[in-house]
Amino acid sequence: MKLWKKGVDSHTLIEKFTVGNDYVLDMTLLPYDCIASQAHARMLCKIGILTKQEEKKINQCLTKILKLSSEDAFVITPQDEDCHTAIENFLTKELGETGKKIHTARSRNDQVLTALRLYEKDELKKIKIIIQEYKGTLKKIISPYGKIPIPGYTHMQKAMPSSITMWLGSYIDSIEDTLILIDSVDTLIDQSPLGSAAGFGVPIFSLDKKMTAKEMGFSKVMDNPMYCQLSRGKFEATLIHMMTQILFDLNKLSTDLMLFSMKEFGYVELPEEFCTGSSIMPQKKNPDVLELVRAKYFVILGEEMKVQSIIGNLMSGYNRDLQLTKEPIIVSFETTKACLEVMSLVLSKIKINESQCKKAMTPELFATEEAYKLVKKGVPFREAYRTVGKKYSK
Repeated sequence: MKLWKKGVDSHTLIEKFTVGNDYVLDMTLLPYDCIASQAHARMLCKIGILTKQEEKKINQCLTKILKLSSEDAFVITPQDEDCHTAIENFLTKELGETGKKIHTARSRNDQVLTALRLYEKDELKKIKIIIQEYKGTLKKIISPYGKIPIPGYTHMQKAMPSSITMWLGSYIDSIEDTLILIDSVDTLIDQSPLGSAAGFGVPIFSLDKKMTAKEMGFSKVMDNPMYCQLSRGKFEATLIHMMTQILFDLNKLSTDLMLFSMKEFGYVELPEEFCTGSSIMPQKKNPDVLELVRAKYFVILGEEMKVQSIIGNLMSGYNRDLQLTKEPIIVSFETTKACLEVMSLVLSKIKINESQCKKAMTPELFATEEAYKLVKKGVPFREAYRTVGKKYSK
């Protein structure tokens, strides 16, 4: 039964369109909504809406849902619309009148927002762990190969001497920037919206929002209920932007690896088991995995733009448009984690061809050094620059 139903059947086509794929996406949010509902039930008990016995039964039933969910045995149907309805229907079926009390002093608006924030906080923790693993893999490559020289490039032409340490170390330094971004975004979303209801608070009852925030592990409460609705989509766009920064680095590193593994370069050797073949050319070993990681950057950019576009021009308060910001954040988290894991795996198996790297260290790479040697002898830099330039223009 739908939570909002008042005796009029919805048109089948309209129902299908408005529900969309929320019932599928909400399988991801289901555990987090259960956790929020448990905190809410404890708070309702504290303010006298539920008896201790009722609160105990509700929490036991929610724990049962969590167990069923972990075993892929809890199903959300299109008729349920979302996880919030499925959970309440289950509680009502199991507990009767007691189950019907769980929705007191809340709306699906603050339910979905709370579940999203809990999910996002959890996913950020996972990403931080995977990023550290990725960083560790880069360090492991630098350890044996770091001193090997390679050309540095500007405008895709040889420029000045570089090294494996300088090349891969730049990506390690960039990870530190990303970690700052993650911590910043984590601070932003670490606020509980539970108790904001439909965006205007709850009349009559004095809710203990600090209690539920603490129960769920949030560091603070979003006091202004309209601010909660204002944050929806805005916070998600910020989260996805942070992920585009991760994918940007992976995009660039993927391109580096593809170029440097070409026979024309030969600095890097990709593991054969990570490459694919051609259906017509027997000799081919294609770096499809790196090409896809490179392309995923633009996928995440698209998800960010999707959210930014959806939330624009909406008046304050809740609008159904916001339902469509849920999928982009879930897709972005899954894509980002997968790309980090894949890149770590590929990097852990690459080999650096020292002889090819040294062979590529041709004289023109040292032109700037030659000019500075003349400067040390008293030659003005511009004159030294032109002198050395003529040498390599022949």
